[in-house]
Amino acid sequence: MNMTIALVMKKIRRKVDTLLRFAWHVEAIVDEIKINQGLILSELNKSKRSRDLRDYEFKVFSQWGDDGLIQKLIDTIEIENKTFIEFGVQDFYESNCRFLMTKDNWAGFVIDGSASNIRRLKASHFYWRHALEAIAAFLSRANINEILARSKFDHDLGLLSIDIDGVDYFVLEAIDYYKPRILIVEFNAIFGPERKITVPYDERFCRTDKHHSNLYFGASLSALTHLANKKGYELVGINSACVNAFFVRKDLVNEKLQVLTPEQAYTPSAFRESRDSRGNASYLSGDARLAAIKGLPVTNVETGASETV
Repeated sequence: MNMTIALVMKKIRRKVDTLLRFAWHVEAIVDEIKINQGLILSELNKSKRSRDLRDYEFKVFSQWGDDGLIQKLIDTIEIENKTFIEFGVQDFYESNCRFLMTKDNWAGFVIDGSASNIRRLKASHFYWRHALEAIAAFLSRANINEILARSKFDHDLGLLSIDIDGVDYFVLEAIDYYKPRILIVEFNAIFGPERKITVPYDERFCRTDKHHSNLYFGASLSALTHLANKKGYELVGINSACVNAFFVRKDLVNEKLQVLTPEQAYTPSAFRESRDSRGNASYLSGDARLAAIKGLPVTNVETGASETV
């Protein structure tokens, strides 16, 4: 009886392995199609003369249109080292830098707080093809420099992308060695274009635990621009979804780029990712999203004062 069960289990494992290999190959073929579409869109964008970054948007592997924006920026400014660091990548299947790595063969170092996400990344069909290192780590301002140093990249980094849905402002503030030529940071559009505010620092900040709405996280566009300016960067645009801000180091800004204030760059976001108290999607939009987190504490990054949403 035990022998029969063992044989059946062996056959099942073989079938599962066969299905996984098939899925792996299908996934690779779909990616090739998407990459080729991205190559075409990249070439078409080169004929445009607009200084509005959003006119160059297209999506291959990014969540929004950031693949096109990144391609525009690397075609516009000089990049000494084709290296990127991106954190908050989940399993890197949907990310800001995957198309950059695949199309332009940049070397990368990526970080996510979930060990299972990193295991899936390392089992992917693309991980072995590129100079990509991936680690699981929960980032804080206390450990960020030590962890980034593990990349062994030169301080003159090509691109840094930050998206940790939490204390992004404080983690960026703590980075003191790397001086990326392009800086991408997620911001919370619900906070509006004017107030320089962020959620207060918490080393173990978790967006879904802090407030059931899933809307209380991150920093405003003005807060991140204030910090970026202090670090030597200019705001050159945001994506049309009003999620990610794009900064370029001041010594590299040229006439093909427009430097913007947060008020000039900002547009209201339309996506609806709110949750009710039971964890179900509630699809709040407009001012109802701000009302859902009204009264929660925030920090004014210019004065250091405690305020409320």
